[in-house]
Amino acid sequence: QVQLVESGGGLVQAGGSLRLSCAASGRTLSIHSVGWFRQAPGKEREFVGYISQSGATTNYKDSVKGRFTISRDVGKNTVYLHMNSLKPEDTAVYYCAAGGWGATMTSYVYWGQGTQVTVSS
Repeated sequence: QVQLVESGGGLVQAGGSLRLSCAASGRTLSIHSVGWFRQAPGKEREFVGYISQSGATTNYKDSVKGRFTISRDVGKNTVYLHMNSLKPEDTAVYYCAAGGWGATMTSYVYWGQGTQVTVSS
């Protein structure tokens, strides 16, 4: 079992930056690939990005490419979502998930509770 806890969300102005953390407990996160997803009010949850188990492979939703970066710190058992040049349309609850593959949301086994990101214009 892996328990995931997201943190780092908040209110930021457009053009600003945030770093979200996904901390794992229970088992090491390094054995799992990790995905980030988000859900805006009234919309379906969508894929944001993914990092492979080794950290060698990442993939991102087109609209965040060049602005968002995912990294992992094995020693801290944590995965990060670095978000730069934030836009109001990035406003959503952000979730991390582990044990799945790529952008396939239904493949992920473990989910965090989510953290709110609000970008003001």
